[in-house]
Amino acid sequence: MVRPARFAFNEETAQNNCFQQPSGSVSVANKALDEFDAFVGLLRANDVDLTIIQDSPEPWTPDSIFPNNWFSSHITGELVLYPMFAMNRRKERKKEVLDLLRRTMNHRKVVDLTAWEAEDEFLEGTGSMVLDRDRQLAYCCRSARTSEKVLAAFCSRMNFDAIRFDAVDAEGNAVYHTNVMMAVGTQLAVICLEAIRNVEERRKVESRLILSGKIVVEITLDQMNRFAGNMLEIKNRSGHPLMVMSASARNALAPDQERLISTFTRIVSTDLQTIETIGGGSARCMLAEIFC
Repeated sequence: MVRPARFAFNEETAQNNCFQQPSGSVSVANKALDEFDAFVGLLRANDVDLTIIQDSPEPWTPDSIFPNNWFSSHITGELVLYPMFAMNRRKERKKEVLDLLRRTMNHRKVVDLTAWEAEDEFLEGTGSMVLDRDRQLAYCCRSARTSEKVLAAFCSRMNFDAIRFDAVDAEGNAVYHTNVMMAVGTQLAVICLEAIRNVEERRKVESRLILSGKIVVEITLDQMNRFAGNMLEIKNRSGHPLMVMSASARNALAPDQERLISTFTRIVSTDLQTIETIGGGSARCMLAEIFC
């Protein structure tokens, strides 16, 4: 997790992130820090092994709180670096952060996809892709931030199969990141199938999830807009599964959905209202998993 130094509304990403809403409040950065620190405290109280990196004030990186977009780590030893749509998000690849990742997390090989930025082709990590790591599947909705060319390069290098589809919100805007509409855990998949308007693509995605042994928890567009798709299953030091989400996401769940998720995982939720409103991302976006 990256503790932000100067969290703020990012006009560059707002071009295609309909979840973001600007604010004139001067206290936004402090509120975001309070939410971040409370989130960290909650995860540690649940015995989660965390690495916290303090962001630097310069260069200014208003979205540094969402590190899962620019790198991913893999149990096979790779550290993958991704091409980012927004110029100021590319600055998040700071040398001190990369050095820490290479030094402490036992990654033997860097897979650098950032050269695609020169061709205006992007793939924003586990925002663009929702990975089923056990089955080597990458679920991916097409958007301005998700290039099929870079997706193909990732899948070729990392031996993943891609499940591609189009997804839109209630106003018909393309869903900018797959991880706001779906999450894949060990036994569950939470997904807004309503966002996939093409019936054939919808059936394809749902069938692949079921064939992969997932119990599908379907959420609505309204629930997606409240970040109910932006959750992540992790394990604590004892190996117990936790489903991490924001308070907004949890409050959006129907009682039967919450009970079903709680059957397989312990739900861990925290208030991230400022980060969600200004940054357009939620709990999952703040967590970059480390596989050593």
